[in-house]
Amino acid sequence: MGQTILVVEDDARIADVIAKNLEAVGFECHQSPDGGRALADFARLKPALVVLDLGLPGLDGLEVTRRLRRDSDVPILVVTARTSESDKLLGLELGADDYITKPFSTAELVARVRALLRRSGGTLTERVTETAGLRIDPGRRTVERDGQPVPLTTLEFDLLHFLATRPGRVFSREALMEHVWGSDRVVDDRSIDSLVSRVRRKLETDPSKPRYVQTVWGAGYRFPEEGA
Repeated sequence: MGQTILVVEDDARIADVIAKNLEAVGFECHQSPDGGRALADFARLKPALVVLDLGLPGLDGLEVTRRLRRDSDVPILVVTARTSESDKLLGLELGADDYITKPFSTAELVARVRALLRRSGGTLTERVTETAGLRIDPGRRTVERDGQPVPLTTLEFDLLHFLATRPGRVFSREALMEHVWGSDRVVDDRSIDSLVSRVRRKLETDPSKPRYVQTVWGAGYRFPEEGA
């Protein structure tokens, strides 16, 4: 049996389409019709990934994302309507890893799910990076700051690892979009800025004066060189 995916969608027809297409390529899917049920099912099933519609009745997808991120770094793929740009950005700010916009193709859905699972599965083989009080282990996808674990989501880890292994180099938002999200992903500057803000909140003693992911005004972001 394949990895379990929790599909959270109140429209039964759409939920069936998502589940059947993911099951067709080997995943095991469970459907939750609302946010409250989703949280209970998540605790019981411990899925490898959550496909989460933001427009849920009652406990909406944003609140579900917020609660899941309290104690889990499981990949979250949010589903948004074309008109909900602010919700998409807020979902990323709260900790979602990627998004897909309705109407979407089944091929895109499967590709997004596979990409998130591949990146969250510890497939990186680079050596452990130890710098500026951080220990970044790409094999285990773990980060420690001064010996204390720092829980990061898939995208947060990918951004930090990419910059930390290239200290001193400045990367534009466009470059980070390609390296973190992938060349086939269309995201905007605010998506990168939201991701950087999340990393800083978790990593920095004072996020307004970042020690690790630094802004280079007009150019992009960088991780400082040792001793800089």
